[in-house]
Amino acid sequence: MSITKERRAELIKEHQRGDADNGSPEVQIAILSSRINSLTEHMRTHKKDYASRRGLLAMVSRRRRLLDYLKRIDPQRYLDIIRSLDIRK
Repeated sequence: MSITKERRAELIKEHQRGDADNGSPEVQIAILSSRINSLTEHMRTHKKDYASRRGLLAMVSRRRRLLDYLKRIDPQRYLDIIRSLDIRK
C-alpha cells in the first residue's frame, strides 16, 4: 500500500525542516506513519494477508528506530513529531 506522489509531497512540505529537506527523521517518520495507517486499514479487511502483515511490522520497526534516534539526539523534536502525528509513546 503506497501513498500518492501528491500525499508524499504534502507530508514533506508539512514536516520539512528547511526548503530542500526531504530526508530528515521527521519527514521519514511522517511518510512511514501514512503508509502504516493505510496498511492497517487493509489488514482490518484482509486478516490472512501474512505478507502484508510482515511488511507492516517491518515499517513499524523502522519508524520505532527513527523515533528512538530522534529522542536520543533532540527530545523536543521527538515530542513535537509524536504530538503532530498522534503516535503513542
